[in-house]
Amino acid sequence: MGISESLLNDARMWRREFHANPELGFVEHQTSARVAQLLEGFGLEVHRGLGGTGVVGVLRTGDGPSIGLRADMDALPIQELGESDHRSTAKGCMHACGHDGHTAILLATARYLSENRDFIGTVYFVFQPAEENLGGAQKMIDDGLFERFPMQAIYGLHNWPGLPAGKVAVNPGAMMASLDTFEITLTGKGCHAAMPDRGLDPIVAAADLILQLQTIVARRISPLASAVVSVTMVEAGEAINVIPEVARLKGTVRCLDGAVRAQVESLMGEIVAHASAGQGVKAQLDYTQGYPVTQNHPEQAARALQAAVSVFGEAQTIGSIPPSMASEDFAFMLQARPGAYLWLGVDGEQPSAPLHNPFYDFNDAVIEPGVRLWAELVRQELSVR
Repeated sequence: MGISESLLNDARMWRREFHANPELGFVEHQTSARVAQLLEGFGLEVHRGLGGTGVVGVLRTGDGPSIGLRADMDALPIQELGESDHRSTAKGCMHACGHDGHTAILLATARYLSENRDFIGTVYFVFQPAEENLGGAQKMIDDGLFERFPMQAIYGLHNWPGLPAGKVAVNPGAMMASLDTFEITLTGKGCHAAMPDRGLDPIVAAADLILQLQTIVARRISPLASAVVSVTMVEAGEAINVIPEVARLKGTVRCLDGAVRAQVESLMGEIVAHASAGQGVKAQLDYTQGYPVTQNHPEQAARALQAAVSVFGEAQTIGSIPPSMASEDFAFMLQARPGAYLWLGVDGEQPSAPLHNPFYDFNDAVIEPGVRLWAELVRQELSVR
């Protein structure tokens, strides 16, 4: 399968255009408009506004099965520190996770397939807003994504630092962890710092509670289970000589299994209740379930792996890899439809900067393997003419 240098040059140009003009979740107005314009130029049927700024391009070639391919479009609230010619022009906002590359790969795939319609069926190109913490996937689903566009399976990919450029990894089960958030409010009795006996210190209670929360993973769940409980914010006090009335703890919980996720939430509630009794303060836990586990469907994972092996060979593919404790809202789509989520390596001669790093820049060399992978999967699933 040959992809013209002209198409690849255009894809690199689109990617750098998106990188230079990043937009945060649900305000990807310029990005969304540009994606829709390009899809229309490729001759696709285009639908705008799903989930706010989401776009779906439809490519039909006769009566047959259907497949969905998804890319995310949003950037992160990070000030870029790199010095490339295409560095971000938006203050405090950059494509530090490679969504610009995902979008460019899917656009290039849409154009390639529109020019090479050697399959029978329908491809839905799903350009999703607000993957970073805001749940844009669920918003698109709530707007009728799968009712309006009845795809039989959906696939997504993410660039992956730590894997060689062009190498593909996919698991038959979990790829990414669930993401839940919590806030614990500890209410004591404020007093002078020189007279702590006249108050109830929520800071001491908070310090004790932080240590107790770590026992959930260390002592309360199986050592064979995967979970991370992280207290990431501690808020208390306004003056150095005052014991405050209130302290707050905030953080995240990540798990690779739904049952473990439920167990961690239950244990956290138990520990917070005991903290209240032991320290004399009032304790309230607000626990919010966020992204579920990104759980691949075994059949679709096998199909994605088969396509990758067909294109790149077995040496360039991994059919079982340790999952990441990071999270991904493509998980919502995998709850609604069969599908699989893949990692595409981006490390060249020099290792890539990590994701969510101010020096991160997508490796344009993996645009071609990304397009080849998607095109092969479409042909495999929709039958080559």
